[in-house]
Amino acid sequence: MLRSLFPPQLHVFVRDWLSANNIVLRSRDGNVVVDTGYSKHVPLTLALIASRRGMDGEPLALIVNTHCHSDHMGGNAALHRAYGCPIALPSGEAEKVADWDERALLLDYADQHAERFVADQTIDAGSVQVWGGLEWRAIAAPGHDMEALVFFNDEHGILISGDALWEHGFGFVMPEAIDPRALPATRATLEALSVLDVKVVIPGHGEPFVDTRAALDRAFRRLDAMAEDPVRSARHALKVLFTFALLDKGALPLAQLPAYFERVGIYRDFNALFFRVPPGALAERIVGELEAAGVVRRRGEVLEPGRDAAAG
Repeated sequence: MLRSLFPPQLHVFVRDWLSANNIVLRSRDGNVVVDTGYSKHVPLTLALIASRRGMDGEPLALIVNTHCHSDHMGGNAALHRAYGCPIALPSGEAEKVADWDERALLLDYADQHAERFVADQTIDAGSVQVWGGLEWRAIAAPGHDMEALVFFNDEHGILISGDALWEHGFGFVMPEAIDPRALPATRATLEALSVLDVKVVIPGHGEPFVDTRAALDRAFRRLDAMAEDPVRSARHALKVLFTFALLDKGALPLAQLPAYFERVGIYRDFNALFFRVPPGALAERIVGELEAAGVVRRRGEVLEPGRDAAAG
């Protein structure tokens, strides 16, 4: 069904909540891949990109990132080695990547990982890029990542939204006490997307979808709830980050959770600002809420991803 909304040179590899979706745009002028997944999944990413629905033996001309979080840029270095192609980032991400600022990139600070790479090109908001023989408008999409871009093709009404808009929400947003710009920027981004003539959205995670209005309505409601309750918003962010870490690791001994919540910088900082409880108490609350939702499960003395961990 949705396949009919895409021109033949565009293919989406729908991944999961550890690796962002990969978008392949093919043309005689050079093939392009948008977002490269998480480092743990690099072998699968390489296989998908090389497959018949990907490059099909052809060279890759350019790697593009919507933003520079680990699940979107984790395959950059490996794809660059495999194809020798340049890497293009949103302009605002260039300094963080050049310095490899692991706190700003939410790497070691959030217990996430990506192999270091060098960016060759930058993409400015307001510019028009030609990928796959199609024109894509680069639109600033701050909020989840303050430097993020989305890409919109007017001809077919296709929005590559990264983590700015999913069918059921968007990527976690820093609470006001951490970054006072984030919530207002998220609202401005959603408003900017609402005026586009979008026929189909390719999100950073989840299947492409067509009911943009319903997705935006859900996103605005979630944003309102976050603004009304900053502590709940902080708890949600930690639950997202912890679920990601657990999907990455596969399991964590329950006895190590207090030390883990004390060791990882973002948990420690959120606790100091919002909760002010012993690390073990914070771990028990976050894990308890995730367990009740089916996102994690206890197996003996170990915590594992649950049946609904892939639901985001």
